[in-house]
Amino acid sequence: MKRAFAIRHVAFEDLGSLAALLRQRGYDAVYLEAGIADLASIAVDRDDLLIVLGGPIGAYEEDRYPFLRDELRVIEQALRADVPILGLCLGAQLLARALGARVYAGKGKEIGVAPIELSAAGHASCLRHLAPDFRVLHWHGDTFDLPAGATCLASTSLTPHQAFSMGAKILGLQFHIEAEAEQAERWLIGHTCELTGASLDVPQLRQDMRRFLPEVAQKSRAAIGEWLDGAAR
Repeated sequence: MKRAFAIRHVAFEDLGSLAALLRQRGYDAVYLEAGIADLASIAVDRDDLLIVLGGPIGAYEEDRYPFLRDELRVIEQALRADVPILGLCLGAQLLARALGARVYAGKGKEIGVAPIELSAAGHASCLRHLAPDFRVLHWHGDTFDLPAGATCLASTSLTPHQAFSMGAKILGLQFHIEAEAEQAERWLIGHTCELTGASLDVPQLRQDMRRFLPEVAQKSRAAIGEWLDGAAR
């Protein structure tokens, strides 16, 4: 089978709803646990897929989390090898950084199920499958500049660069399309400090995740399935 390497930073932010899609497409998912796996020894080739998942740390905090240096090298090596790369939340920030863009604290935390606005390019991309409401799960405080040569696909009023692509094989999504409704409680427990600090209505967030994420998961499989088709050509 083809390999889908997934760099995971916290246990509950996994491939989620994308896991079944990858199996259907003939990929064997291989989790690389950030901070534990020997990322420096990982080598990906053109038949592989690299997915960089989310997490509650900054893409610029290698002084606190030295493994980020090796993680960035894995992404850079995959870019050189022309491997398809999908970055989700922190993964999108790390991908942007590997492409030379700046990552930094945003204007505020963006947490909850809310719409994104697609650009013209976004409407022509695989993200059109998120129509008609384009509602997704946001869970971030950092943002990034658009990498040189990349195309912005989506934005919100707080975060101008919510999604970007570069060619057919590079896709970065600041939001979470992989999160599953049945795993909502794991997110709420795992991020309790962040939720408390942001003074969010946790019962309402729980209700929104359980209500909207099943549809988001269905649409995301269609979106990422189309992206995989394009990346394979």
